[in-house]
Amino acid sequence: MSVLTRDEAQTRAGLLDVHRYTIDLDLTGGDETFDSHTLIAFSARTDGDTFVEIRPAELRSVTLDGQPLDPESLDGNRLPLKNLTAGEHELRVHAAMRYSRTGEGMHRFTDPTDGETYVYTQLFLDDVQRVFAAFDQPDLKAVFELSVRAPQGWTVLANGVTEHTGDGRWRAAPTPPISTYLVAVAAGPWHSVRTEHRGLPFGLHCRRSLAPYLDADADELLDVTRACYDRYHEKFDEPYPFDSYDQAFVPEFNAGAMENPGLVTFRDEFVYRSAVTDTERQTRAIVIAHEMAHMWFGDLVTLKWWDDIWLNESFAEYMGYQILTEATRFTDTWTDFGVARKSWGYDADQRPSTHPVAPEAVDDTASALLNFDGISYAKGAGALRQLVAWLGEKDFLAGINTHIARHRFANATLADFIDSLAGATERDVHAWADAWLRTTGVDTLTPHIAPGDHGTCALTVDRAGSRPHRIAVGLYDRDLGDDGGHLVLRERLHLDLPQDGAQPIGKRPALLLLNDGDLGYAKVRFDPESFETVRKDLSGLPSPLTRAVVWNALRDAVRDGELAPGAYLETARAHLPLETDLAIVQGVLAFAATHITDRYLTPEERPAALATLSELCRDLIRRTEDGDNPGLRLIAVRHRIDAAAHPDTIAAWLADGTVPGGPELDPELRWRVLARLAVLGATDEAAIAAELQRDPSATGQEGAARCRAALPDPEAKARAWAAMFSSDDLSNYLFSATARGFWQPEQADLVREYVPRYYADAVPVADRRGPAIATAVGRDAFPAHAVDADSLHLGEQCLRDADPGPALRRSLVDQLDDLKRALRVRQAHTA
Repeated sequence: MSVLTRDEAQTRAGLLDVHRYTIDLDLTGGDETFDSHTLIAFSARTDGDTFVEIRPAELRSVTLDGQPLDPESLDGNRLPLKNLTAGEHELRVHAAMRYSRTGEGMHRFTDPTDGETYVYTQLFLDDVQRVFAAFDQPDLKAVFELSVRAPQGWTVLANGVTEHTGDGRWRAAPTPPISTYLVAVAAGPWHSVRTEHRGLPFGLHCRRSLAPYLDADADELLDVTRACYDRYHEKFDEPYPFDSYDQAFVPEFNAGAMENPGLVTFRDEFVYRSAVTDTERQTRAIVIAHEMAHMWFGDLVTLKWWDDIWLNESFAEYMGYQILTEATRFTDTWTDFGVARKSWGYDADQRPSTHPVAPEAVDDTASALLNFDGISYAKGAGALRQLVAWLGEKDFLAGINTHIARHRFANATLADFIDSLAGATERDVHAWADAWLRTTGVDTLTPHIAPGDHGTCALTVDRAGSRPHRIAVGLYDRDLGDDGGHLVLRERLHLDLPQDGAQPIGKRPALLLLNDGDLGYAKVRFDPESFETVRKDLSGLPSPLTRAVVWNALRDAVRDGELAPGAYLETARAHLPLETDLAIVQGVLAFAATHITDRYLTPEERPAALATLSELCRDLIRRTEDGDNPGLRLIAVRHRIDAAAHPDTIAAWLADGTVPGGPELDPELRWRVLARLAVLGATDEAAIAAELQRDPSATGQEGAARCRAALPDPEAKARAWAAMFSSDDLSNYLFSATARGFWQPEQADLVREYVPRYYADAVPVADRRGPAIATAVGRDAFPAHAVDADSLHLGEQCLRDADPGPALRRSLVDQLDDLKRALRVRQAHTA
């Protein structure tokens, strides 16, 4: 299949104006394909040739202005349109299209709980051609009129309000002009919760088997939705531009959510079947706020080409966190951003695959798809947060509203965005954009404290990097009261880098913290005395956001080989039992488990590290015995299960159905325990089958797949490998579940033979099954536990000789860089 290049898109946009799509889909034709009829009304500005994209199972007929075209002329995914004359045209295309099992195009899913079937579209970035014929590029916006024939008993959702016209036929209201990738359909026997807000229809939708769980959270979901909607109307001059706001929680979704105008689709793990922490509820609320921001920034005003994807994602990322903080009970969202998102950006920005937030040119759609990463989301949002602090929110919003007014229902570029901002401020926004959006990498800031006269000190900051920064510097003294161990903020200075001379700071503080408040985007280090204070008194810092900055600095120091992994674990052991912020506890435990114990420490050091994590979790469980902090207890129980080196305790929990003192084991915890027991060789196929009978849901199927792949048995490993790499039967979610079970550090000897097989088998399955599975192959199926020179050599040889496609190549480049980093960390701290 041909990917669309930037030059081709510009040429086609110069030739065509696309006015309207009239689309008729028939979903009643069986399990494999559906019928797609498309009428495209467009005009050509001059005489010329072009093409329309479609990827059919069968192209049945094509007519242009009433004259038949040869279906055999289809070349891959391109249907040539030759000898167009200037003026108006109508193209009609009839095709049979394949349902997807990988979350791309029109995904079809049958719920194992009740046998009901659901379909939904995910057309981003260039998958509209899997559903209907289209001039598939973002700057050829058009009106879409959609009708769908669905099985009896189904409801059809779309970008506009839908009505059932009888005999299983549904018609959606015409959309305003939108881009092809934003068209959406979701059909099935949905369970729906409907209401109105400010005269606009709101809806929540999920599979019927999830109805009790959606109903339990409907008030919270709608409260967040209403609060964000109202707050955006206070921020933006332009009112919400579409006729309804539906949120559909759909199965086997590859992303967190997709901002289809009027019909936002979310992964249905956000309909919680099991207990979750308040931080996880906050994460769901952030996604709601993020997708709603896209209604203005992305849907109303859309990028012209994919080099400006950051305009969509960075803005929505920033606004999601900020709006939630302002409008809901979730007032500490920036702590979660610092812990969970910013580290994602920092990691991505230090790999060979890094790119500018706003790259100069993205040559084609395949390259564009690779830029949906921690840079376009987290780094871009961090840069925007710094920009807002620099400009002030009033001028920032004035520029944003100018931008929306200038480009509503049209397309815009980075230059358009910067011009809109520049018109609202005296500051040099163009220079800011060059420094922050056109460069790569993370600056590192290191403080130096020099003594002065009369017991005073002065601060200078070394900057490894080139960007200007405006950061806060926190000066903390020890509290000399009875409690001890507490740090008190003496002063928070604001510092512009590079400096004009040393900054007086008075007497030497116990802790000097660069980027206090986390408004900057940079790695920070400590002076020696401050580092000792952190080791002793980290939990005594008064603000969760401040503690998050410190934990991130420690994390970065471990990754850079400057802090021993064991020292990080010791700090966590000392201070995490006193931590109150759930996002911090979860982030620190996750890094300790997935990076330190599984990768940065040697196999010989791993058992002691797991014992430390187990002890830490036991402390947290004891601390929460009074029931005051169920979220903290849940996090501790989850990680205690994952760190178990012996099966007895967690097997007893599973047999009793509860942790002593709570919580009871819900489906998520039961599958988590069983997965760990499988790794330890303390369960078998009969127990997995029994648990699946107890929980036959889709998540139960995934849990069983993970457990079966985790069994320390050669035949189980062979079956799992064949399911992933020799068969194309696994859906995207079942593939990932199987992959996550397969590789286990405890089973390194058992799976050693599969490490070279991975590099041989990954490329063909990725080529066969497309970008979504290719990403899963590189992310979930990669042998991350194999931190050794042989695996690195095999991976580099694969990149050099096997010609992996773009999605897999990007994943392998990142994974191999992480492997090199792990080797460097081990080397730096091995006696």
